Amino acid sequence: MRRPRIFWAVALLLPILHFLLRVGFGMGAWAPDLLTVGVLLVGREVRPGPAAALGLALGLLEDAFSVLSFGANAMALCIVGILGARSRDLFLGDSLLFLVSYIALGSWVKVVLHWLFAGDGGRGDLWTTLAVQAPVSAVYAAAVGTFVLLVTGAWSREIIL
Repeated sequence: MRRPRIFWAVALLLPILHFLLRVGFGMGAWAPDLLTVGVLLVGREVRPGPAAALGLALGLLEDAFSVLSFGANAMALCIVGILGARSRDLFLGDSLLFLVSYIALGSWVKVVLHWLFAGDGGRGDLWTTLAVQAPVSAVYAAAVGTFVLLVTGAWSREIIL
């Protein structure tokens, strides 16, 4: 079975909404990380190569606004895309619990990878990042991502001929 078209429309709109909230409305770090949510969702549906390419491209767009850690988002989202695509081999499931935990764990991994790839000027304390910033960001992204998917009906599967 394949995802309905609304899923792909939502996956396309998530990065647009991400940049609209962060840059257009000036929310900055207060906006949820919808790029990671989009890469994770598409990663479940495509092979690792396209998922990595999508993560790299969206990461470069995000890094265009970063002066101190250019490339950190690109590498982190590329790896998250690969891990998301490989997760199909390890986990079968479409339940709400799976969706929330998948997005939360993927968002947490992205924050940790970004911390690893960012230079000394672009990152904070390790324990603050691991214990405070990453979990809060992961729960926030999972809540908003799950809400968007459930409201639009994009997470349901139906048979498409």
